[in-house]
Amino acid sequence: MNIPKVNNLKRVVIIGAGFAGLQVAKKLRRDKFQVVLIDKNNYHTFQPLLYQVATAGLEPDSIAHSIRNIIKKTKNFFFRLAFVHYINTKEQKIYTNVGNLPYDYLIVATGSVTNYFGNKNIESFAFPMKSIPEALNLRSLILQDFESALLTKNDKEKKRLMTFVIVGGGPTGVELAGALAEMKKYVLPHDYPDLDIQYMNIHLLQATSRLLDGMSKQSAQEAYKNLKELGVIIWLNCLVKDYDGEIVFMEKNKKIESSNVIWAAGVKGAIIKGFLKEDMEGNRILVDNFLKAVRYKNIFAIGDVAYINENKHYPNGYPMTAQPAIQQGNYLAKNLNCFFSNNSNMKPFIYKNLGSMATIGRNKAVCDFPYLKLKGFLAWIVWMFVHLVSLVGFRNRAIALTNWVIQYFHYNKSVRLIIRPFYRKKNHLKIS
Repeated sequence: MNIPKVNNLKRVVIIGAGFAGLQVAKKLRRDKFQVVLIDKNNYHTFQPLLYQVATAGLEPDSIAHSIRNIIKKTKNFFFRLAFVHYINTKEQKIYTNVGNLPYDYLIVATGSVTNYFGNKNIESFAFPMKSIPEALNLRSLILQDFESALLTKNDKEKKRLMTFVIVGGGPTGVELAGALAEMKKYVLPHDYPDLDIQYMNIHLLQATSRLLDGMSKQSAQEAYKNLKELGVIIWLNCLVKDYDGEIVFMEKNKKIESSNVIWAAGVKGAIIKGFLKEDMEGNRILVDNFLKAVRYKNIFAIGDVAYINENKHYPNGYPMTAQPAIQQGNYLAKNLNCFFSNNSNMKPFIYKNLGSMATIGRNKAVCDFPYLKLKGFLAWIVWMFVHLVSLVGFRNRAIALTNWVIQYFHYNKSVRLIIRPFYRKKNHLKIS
């Protein structure tokens, strides 16, 4: 990888430039460590706004920022664009598609991937939304299907092309359903005046008894009410069994015909080969309260891929969201800096829940803070402010703000572009 070895510095290799990995990379002391950051992309993605890229609300480059530009002019720092396919924990070496690299300390911050719960058909035919390429695929698919609906004379096919099924009623599913509903109401009738927009239906399927399971009951009820007002068809206590590319199969023989199923029903840790079964808890690396992998002295895991089982308030591990990842990245950098500065005052990680939020549409949002709950216009303003200041880089903030201001007054999602056509898979073996 053309990375020199500096004898008086410990080499820390960080795999993943998400929220957690980026925080560590920025804050480790360069007089104590040689920091090597590895990611399969050369940019950091602000994932909470991926749904806006998918629904033509934002350009993809407004939620992405160059890693080299974030951490620049920094001594003893190296970034390599690579895919890590194996970790040799005995030899303390990682294996990538561009070469191998030994480490003194390893930080695994690979984040999460879409969890299909073992259903291969759903994995083949449903559409995930965990990355910018996937969000762009979804944007192209939505626009292409409306173009195709214009051309067909078959009403059944037209309805299937214009029916959208979102599986998962968490913040991602709720925000995506709201964005599609607003497109149906304000945007698409002007883009497609010769198409009967009433053929378009948006279904939101949730396996539990309410939306937004991780938020308060009050916020869940508000989100349900707002989505219903926007015309979203909500299915609660609805478990999806299968999908063949054209029909969603649910319990009690219920079906929905749709060419567009968006899977937002869960995530799992993105594990790299090399760890043993006893190193894991489900699909996450088991770590102690200091975020150290339980069976290794020099391997740490942070963010979505880490599982702490020593907190009674979170028996299933911390939420796989940006907030714990950022806090863990900051914590680990501080602890390592202290340890190698002959300061033994290392404290265990304590997660501080600063709140959660979700937007449903224009002037509609819900926010749960430790001592305050907001809804409606005020919550929407807070949601916009928090996401705006969380974006990396002034340019990204300026682009996002400009788009939001234009859309607020004109309902004009100006990036309705099919830059690269997306071709869906065809299923030749239909489910009976």
